[in-house]
Amino acid sequence: MKYKETLFFVAKCLTINHEEKNLQFIAKQIKAGNVDWDSVVKVSTAHYVFPALYCNLKRTELLSYLPEDLVSYMKHITDLNRERNLQIIEQAKEINEILTSNGITPIFLKGTGFLLQSMYEDPAERMLGDIDFIVSKDEYQKTIKVLREINYSDVIEMNYHFPSFKHYQRLQRDGKIAAVEIHKQMIIEEYADEFNYETIIKKSISKNNISFLGYEDQVALTMIAYQINDSGEFLNTISLRNAYDVFLLSRETNTLQSIKEFNKLFDPLNNFLAICGEIFSSSISFKKSGKTKKFLDVFDKIMSNDTFRKSHSKKIKRKLFTRQRLNIISKAIYRNDYRIWLFKRLTDKTWYKEKMIQLGIKSDS
Repeated sequence: MKYKETLFFVAKCLTINHEEKNLQFIAKQIKAGNVDWDSVVKVSTAHYVFPALYCNLKRTELLSYLPEDLVSYMKHITDLNRERNLQIIEQAKEINEILTSNGITPIFLKGTGFLLQSMYEDPAERMLGDIDFIVSKDEYQKTIKVLREINYSDVIEMNYHFPSFKHYQRLQRDGKIAAVEIHKQMIIEEYADEFNYETIIKKSISKNNISFLGYEDQVALTMIAYQINDSGEFLNTISLRNAYDVFLLSRETNTLQSIKEFNKLFDPLNNFLAICGEIFSSSISFKKSGKTKKFLDVFDKIMSNDTFRKSHSKKIKRKLFTRQRLNIISKAIYRNDYRIWLFKRLTDKTWYKEKMIQLGIKSDS
């Protein structure tokens, strides 16, 4: 199976409990022995949907047609992820209780929010890293103080941190499984006027004294996290983890309705929806236009041609890296926090050593 065929196969597997035509297609492929399971494992793992793949195949009783050693491995990884996620749920609930008792209302974001809402039939389905939540600007510094008072400390111990626009540096606590990101923004600065705490707070929802984004804003943030914050719009690719979340959320709200109020964000997010419709063969709602057709044409070329995909990715990542560095230098001219960070970075001997090792100039010894 080539990359595109494998990607689309995995994507359809994620929908088989809701899309009958996809279930029939996937069942036929599996029973006919037409699946390169090594490729499927590689792609689903890279896209962080390996446990979700297992859970969907299990619910449709298709696991009996897979190699026994593969099923055993999938079950093992899924069980480990379930155990981790159950611990994350308890950690998030504890954070919520502590913060609300201090008059702070955290709104849980992305994977953590989905787990707390029980969006998945099995909590093992979603792979995630940090516990993310946003608070108001007035509560931001107090939130940092409260978590530090209960022994949350910096994940990376250093005497300077990048002046992040979106969130405070990651915090951890001994005995707790996940790091924590306290957000003051959810998107890069260029688009923050369209999607921020003020735009989402009135539509937020609460269940069991825990707060989340409204469903439309959950759809938007799920796409923003990849398409904008992780530069998916420039790379012209897809994250199956984010796409699967959008697919599940599309059962709660109209996806096109979720982005209709945006201006600068509309086209990038509509492009993401267009790809979701393509890979899932699903009726996800988006606006068809010349822009989406062009985006899908490039996406298809990237997925179909391994050589082009690799060269395109390297080219775009180099451009983004250069632009990011120039942006930092530009901000350092008129912002003191960036000047301080840049000076400390450039005079950090440990950082220089790490970079020299990465570039192969110095050995790691």
